[in-house]
Amino acid sequence: MTELDEPQGELTLRTLAMPADTNPAGDIFGGWVLAQMDAAAGIKSSERAKGRTVTAAVKEVSFKQPVKVGDTVCIYCSVSSVGRTSMTLYVECWVRRQFSQERQKVTDAHFIMVALDEHGKPRQVGP
Repeated sequence: MTELDEPQGELTLRTLAMPADTNPAGDIFGGWVLAQMDAAAGIKSSERAKGRTVTAAVKEVSFKQPVKVGDTVCIYCSVSSVGRTSMTLYVECWVRRQFSQERQKVTDAHFIMVALDEHGKPRQVGP
């Protein structure tokens, strides 16, 4: 990764990594990072579907860097494709290191989201 790398998509969620979210080694739990990515995917997909969506699958997550307490966690989302009832979002997690302007990509994944109707059944996403 070079300094010219930039996040893809729209900044959808931004939060601060706190001590309560650490593992025994003192880094932020990977599950917490995935939860932030899932929340952002839910926001972006619900906007696109104009209604409720749920996560159907997450593909190929690998952590490239740790998240540390005090880092600003930034989740970027873009819609990669839209089917009849589902859509695929590309979701990236970047951090801005505490007391620094340094920015690093932590992980990325493809989230498959399904639009649901008021009865919890898949519905058409729409144009």
